[in-house]
Amino acid sequence: QVQLAESGGGLVQPGGSLRLSCAASGLTFTNYDMNWYRQSPGRERELVASIDRTASIRKYADSVRGRFTISRDNDKNTVFLQMNALKPEDTAVYYCNARRRITNGNHWGQGTQVTVSS
Repeated sequence: QVQLAESGGGLVQPGGSLRLSCAASGLTFTNYDMNWYRQSPGRERELVASIDRTASIRKYADSVRGRFTISRDNDKNTVFLQMNALKPEDTAVYYCNARRRITNGNHWGQGTQVTVSS
């Protein structure tokens, strides 16, 4: 069974940092592009960052570019999201997503809450 387990969320002050982790199991990790999405009440689900199989290509939403960094460790089947200079508008549930286009694979984690507040 495919499982994506997010961790690292929590409460942080504006300007602070958090690192989210997503550990994947039940799939061949190197076959998947990995993504981080977020969703807050009253807002559409937003693609925050993505990274390809070999970490050759990284993409970011305009709202987080320059502040967030996505990375992956293929030996540990884990993708990370380093979040710096956090703002209250970054408050959301963050979801890990694994996608394999050739097979239409699409898997989601349960989400981890990030709250940015003073």
